[in-house]
Amino acid sequence: MADAAANTAPPSDEINFLSIHSQNDAASSSSTPQMSGEERFRIVRSVGEECIQEDELLNLLTKKPEPICYDGFEPSGRMHIAQGVMKTINVNKLTSAGCKVKIWIADWFAQLNNKMGGDLKKIQTVGRYLIEIWKAAGMDLNGVEFLWSSEEINKRAHEYWPIVMDIARRNKLPRVMRCVQIMGRSEQEELTAAQILYPCMQCADIFFLKADICQLGMDQRKVNVLAREYCDDIKRKNKPIILSHHMLPGLKQGQEKMSKSDPSSSIFMEDTEADVNSKIKGAYCPPKIVEGNPCLEYIKYIVFPWFNDFQVERSTANGGDKTFNSFEELVADYEEEKLHPADLKPALAKALNKILQPVRDHFKNDANAQDLLKRVKGYRITR
Repeated sequence: MADAAANTAPPSDEINFLSIHSQNDAASSSSTPQMSGEERFRIVRSVGEECIQEDELLNLLTKKPEPICYDGFEPSGRMHIAQGVMKTINVNKLTSAGCKVKIWIADWFAQLNNKMGGDLKKIQTVGRYLIEIWKAAGMDLNGVEFLWSSEEINKRAHEYWPIVMDIARRNKLPRVMRCVQIMGRSEQEELTAAQILYPCMQCADIFFLKADICQLGMDQRKVNVLAREYCDDIKRKNKPIILSHHMLPGLKQGQEKMSKSDPSSSIFMEDTEADVNSKIKGAYCPPKIVEGNPCLEYIKYIVFPWFNDFQVERSTANGGDKTFNSFEELVADYEEEKLHPADLKPALAKALNKILQPVRDHFKNDANAQDLLKRVKGYRITR
């Protein structure tokens, strides 16, 4: 397969740690049109853990002033910090580089996948709650478009369903089954017919939305690759570029990703200060061990991009206060036990609480947001 040689290393750590403030400043300034293709590439490429393919991305950003980036979410419950803060950071990077971001609120897909028991009204309530959080979290909405799958597909059904049907016709069932990971399913599960249709529809979304870049998580990679293979089938030269972001693990040992059904496995965007402190205190964080340490992942992918540093307050006996200006500096101290979990965890909790406070304030002071949160918290999470 031509896409096997994916590029997995972002080009510059410096770009990875752009603060949210500098991103917003860049997005609101008139400097974007003066950026070179290479400058735009460095910013956009930093969003992804993997890029298929880098040369195509550079070519796109050199030639197209406003490329379309697509991301999609099933409204399936409360929003965790990766979906809230990491997405805000990534969207602000993309818009600062002149991209138009289409966020696909996949309400029909959530219904197909039996989220909220398949109740579309509840699913749409969750979708409105998601948008409220992104607004409160600091997402720069200039250059961002929220689109509801049910509305857009109904408006342009004559465009959408022929694409779905053609993708389904050209692919054997085993190939489609390999994509069920995108729904949080496995090939071994007993799937409904709706869940077999789902990957064909998600693949069609990319073409329906005219996306140049698929900017989703690594767990969505297989269906994005299916879209590139479909381009080969129909002899389409311009393939969607896949820019897959890192998946934050759960807070417990061995949890590869956060789970909405296990509240202790992740920080939610409207968690109280006490909730955050308690969850981080109980998180897996073995001394000297960096690999598989969720606390360090939170610092790398949330705290550093947001603040550009990590501040630790500790007693003189434990080394005194210290500001880390790079993740590598922090890792070096942690591996040598110059920084202990007992000092790292309170500093992490403090940083996360600072990031989340504007969201808490919004849900406290805005009556509509308050009502949405109350309803979402009352819903039962279903698979």
